[in-house]
Amino acid sequence: MLASRDSRRSGFRSATPLVASLLLTLLLASQATADVLELLSGAKLEGRVTKIDKAAQQVTFETTLGGRPYTSTYPYSRIHAVTLGDKRYVLTDKPDRPPAGTSSSGSKAAGASSAKPGVSAAASGDTRTRAELERWIDQQGSTPPDWYDDTPLNYPKSLDLDWPEPAPPPWNNQKNIGQYIWDVVNPNPGRWREGVRFMHHLLSLHQDDPRLRTRAMKSLAGMYFRFFQDYERAAFWWRKAGIGMQDPEALQLAECYWRLGNKPMAMEFLNQRVLRIGMIKLLADMGDTERALQVAATYVKVGGEPHPAYLAAGDACRLAGRFKEAIAFYQKVLNSPPVTKREKAADTYKKRAQASLDAVRLFELCDVTKVPDGVYSASSIGYAGEVVVEVKVYGGRIESVQVKQHEEKQFYSALTDTPRQIVQKQDVKGVDAVSGATITSDAILNATAKALANATK
Repeated sequence: MLASRDSRRSGFRSATPLVASLLLTLLLASQATADVLELLSGAKLEGRVTKIDKAAQQVTFETTLGGRPYTSTYPYSRIHAVTLGDKRYVLTDKPDRPPAGTSSSGSKAAGASSAKPGVSAAASGDTRTRAELERWIDQQGSTPPDWYDDTPLNYPKSLDLDWPEPAPPPWNNQKNIGQYIWDVVNPNPGRWREGVRFMHHLLSLHQDDPRLRTRAMKSLAGMYFRFFQDYERAAFWWRKAGIGMQDPEALQLAECYWRLGNKPMAMEFLNQRVLRIGMIKLLADMGDTERALQVAATYVKVGGEPHPAYLAAGDACRLAGRFKEAIAFYQKVLNSPPVTKREKAADTYKKRAQASLDAVRLFELCDVTKVPDGVYSASSIGYAGEVVVEVKVYGGRIESVQVKQHEEKQFYSALTDTPRQIVQKQDVKGVDAVSGATITSDAILNATAKALANATK
């Protein structure tokens, strides 16, 4: 660690000279791989440390979102940990956090482990009891992110803050709140924090209107979930909104429970009789591939549209490394006739299935150790058009994956999280798509596979 346990207890500032010294020493060594900055808010940023100002006690960090560079400066007091090269250093302990798998008395639960940077508690094997998780959600969710106070309340004054539902025609993203969020906030990472601040403003504005407060809570939870993968705050606000097992947001709340370390709580939602396509992906992400395939088969059997079900089943098999089965499911998508009045949607599913099928067949050619040093580009179909990625390989390792061009609008954290997973795994296998942006994630994964395979031809 950068600081001793005792010095970190007494406060981060007391360890600042040692922190700055080690950061400066390791900075040059980190240039071959992306740096990771973990903030006390729970947010994780991947990019590059460009400056360390010892006198001002702050770090300048450059990252890319939506294909555009963003540079921000963070004081040491807001940084939880930094990963430079292949070394991770904890700067400041998160206050009063009960470690996953730890009881209130402080004893470590059997089988619990420390989460690795960029990995959810579920993925790292950490567990929490129901009581521990609910306490953690309430503790974290009731506090704003560390960037909240520095984020301006910025929204068009022409917006109708009464938020009528449905929004009156015509479409007007400067008047209708939902359309403003969809058109202006969602596709612009630089507006994500402002979107959260605006939704908190609506909460305070409609103190006496339970209906509007519930809408704001649901929207706020969705923003924390999709934009920042802040599962604690997402779960907090969905719970405050009274989300039940029959609600559309139930699967996302279940994912929060699983990623925060309690799979049984997630399974309570998945064991319901309501069938949803999203169940296939979540079960696959949780490692229950057989159950995911059973849900897909049942969905088609009871009359559900086969194309998205088979596509999700193919993705589940691909994630599990069952490539022959993945190819078979993608082929089913291609062979299934379109459902009446859904010809256009079926055609889109077929294009995505073909792209995934082609990528899976290239997976065995994606041996990065055989790829010459260089920068390689390829593209694959996303939701709105082609997604172009650039893969940089150096010394037999994937140094970076960057989305260089896209037409996606609702990409959320896929543009950063999917490349991060690929670099972290040094492979295109076993990468799970970002919830809410599965199509974009798959396009990035497929394009990366094409780029690596083409490089070895």
